[in-house]
Amino acid sequence: MTSSRLPGPLVVLLGAVALAVAVLTLAAPGVLRGPDAMDGSAQGTALVMLLVGLPAYVVSAVWTRAGSLCAELVLTGVTAYLLYNAVMFLVATPLNRLFLLYVAMLGLAVVTLTHEALEVWQRAAREMSVPPRWVAGYVLVVVVLNALAWLGRIVPALVGDDPGSLLEGTGVATNPVYVQDLAFWLPVMAWLGLGTWQGHRPRAALAVAGLVMWLVEAVGVAVDQWWAHAADPASPVASLGGAWLFLAVALVALVPTVVSLRGVSPRAVVRPAPPSR
Repeated sequence: MTSSRLPGPLVVLLGAVALAVAVLTLAAPGVLRGPDAMDGSAQGTALVMLLVGLPAYVVSAVWTRAGSLCAELVLTGVTAYLLYNAVMFLVATPLNRLFLLYVAMLGLAVVTLTHEALEVWQRAAREMSVPPRWVAGYVLVVVVLNALAWLGRIVPALVGDDPGSLLEGTGVATNPVYVQDLAFWLPVMAWLGLGTWQGHRPRAALAVAGLVMWLVEAVGVAVDQWWAHAADPASPVASLGGAWLFLAVALVALVPTVVSLRGVSPRAVVRPAPPSR
């Protein structure tokens, strides 16, 4: 079985819904109903989705249909990015008229990512070249530092007089970044990073997809921090320092991501897609 059997209609549908989410969140007047900084953050996320995430999604989907494992890793990573931000739109944005569109994006991203991950797992055993160990080390270091950064904010708030201070300026009931990262994404990336260190090809392949997700998300956070700060410079949830920090994170992340994707090529076999029935 090759990845050229990826269900085209499902990928197209997710792309179409994500495009609608990005355009309407960015441009529809009066849709967003949260604090100014949080609305600016959502618009910054929508802008990066429109100009970076979706073009990468479309190009990688086309090359995945042609049989490229490298493209499928990018497609998997960008799909994970779309899933991550579907949760953000649903939980970090007060209920608005785009709610069902956000739900559709989340559901389609879950199904598409599951399918892609299974395809990558099957192909990687015969086509994947494991990245160098320093890439695995990078993944594990980022996981640890990210977890410590979030826990360094969460624990003091929970043991302090007002746990709700953790949400000051957000206008939401909980922080979906902490929920997603600590409950799912960081544990999964730790497992994939360890597998990369051990030379396990399927886990290494998914780790590379995770690097793609991290790269696009870092760009997204840099832009949404900038836009949120511009919308409300006094807000505690965004700063220009945060924008510059995540821009630097994206530049650093570019190195292991490119190295890992380039390393796929020697073992990858590009096959033409079968004729449509």
